[in-house]
Amino acid sequence: MKDQLLSFQKKPYLVKYRFYPFREYLKERFPYKVHKIPLHSGFTCPNRDGRSGVGGCTYCINESFSPNVTRHFLSIKEQIETGKAFHKQRYGAEKFIAYFQSFTNTYADLDTLKSRYEEALSDKDIVGISIGTRPDCIADDILSLIDGYAKKFHVWIEYGLQSIHDRTLKRINRGHDYKIFLDAINRTKKTCINICVHVILGLPGETAEDMMQTAEAIANMGIQGIKLHHLYVAKNTALAEEYFYGNVQTLDMDAYVQLTAGFLERIPSNVTVQRLVGDTHGNFLISPIWKASKAAIAGSITRELERRGAFQGSRCGMAASLMNCPDPFPVRNVQEHVSEEPKLHIIEI
Repeated sequence: MKDQLLSFQKKPYLVKYRFYPFREYLKERFPYKVHKIPLHSGFTCPNRDGRSGVGGCTYCINESFSPNVTRHFLSIKEQIETGKAFHKQRYGAEKFIAYFQSFTNTYADLDTLKSRYEEALSDKDIVGISIGTRPDCIADDILSLIDGYAKKFHVWIEYGLQSIHDRTLKRINRGHDYKIFLDAINRTKKTCINICVHVILGLPGETAEDMMQTAEAIANMGIQGIKLHHLYVAKNTALAEEYFYGNVQTLDMDAYVQLTAGFLERIPSNVTVQRLVGDTHGNFLISPIWKASKAAIAGSITRELERRGAFQGSRCGMAASLMNCPDPFPVRNVQEHVSEEPKLHIIEI
C-alpha cells in the first residue's frame, strides 16, 4: 500500500482531486483550452421506436439533460457556432470536441452518420469528436467509420451501460443485456477509439454491493473514461410513475458521495472521470433535490476520499490498458503544481 501511495503522489491531479478529472486529461494532450460542445443530431433511439423496445429506459427523458433537444432543431454547423461562441465567452475555450449527446448517435445508415460527423469535423476549431450511443447500435462498419477519424482527431465513443446486472437492465427497460455491452466493448477495443462508459448509481433494487461489482467489472475492461451520475426522477418518465407509487427510492447526497468514493477506489487511476454527477435542465426534476452545486458535490467526494486516505484506483489491482495507436494529440510533458490548499472543481461541462 505504501508503494501504491507513493505512485499516486507522483500524479499531481490525484493529490489535488483524488481522481483523474477530464479537465486534467485534456490539459495533458492539448496546448490550448478545450471544451465539449453538446450536439443534437436529429436521431432517435431503438428503445423508443420499437426495434429494441418502446417507451425508452424508465428514467430517460432527453430534454431533462440535453437542452438542445428542447430547441428548434438547428443544423450541426449552427449548433457548433452557437456552442463555440458560448464557451469562448464563458470559459475562454479555444478549441472544441463535438459531442453528439442526444439519443443514440450511431442509429442511422452509414451515409447519414458520415454526413453528420463530418459536418462537425469540418469546423477549423474542432479537434475531437465524442459519440454517445448504445452498445446494441454499433455495427462494425460504423466502428470503421469512426475509427478513421482517429488519425486526425481525438475520438471517443460513449456507451451507456448503467449496470452490469441483467435484472437491473430489465427493470429499467434498457433494451439490451450485459452480454451485448461486452461484445460492443471488445469490438471497439480492436480500434483506436477511446471508450467511455456511463454508469448510474442508485438504480432500483440495487445494493451497494451490486454497484461495487459494476465498478470491479469496469476496472478490468481496459477502457479510457467513465461517467457517473446518480439516479434522478424526471417528470414525464415511467420512473416518475413508479416513484409516486412508492416503488422507487432515490439517494440522498451523503449516500451518493459514499458510493461514488467507493466506486472510484475500484477504477484504475489512468481512467479519466468525465462526469461525477448529473443534473437536469428546466423544471424536470422531481427527486432527489440536493441543495448543492455540482462543484460542491465534487468537493464532497474529494473530501470523502481524503477522509478514507484513498485515491481513484487505490483498491484496484489492475491498470486500464493503453491503446497501441498513433495519437494525433499525444500526452504532453506538462509541469503541474499542487497548491497547499487545492481548489476543487467539477470536471464535466
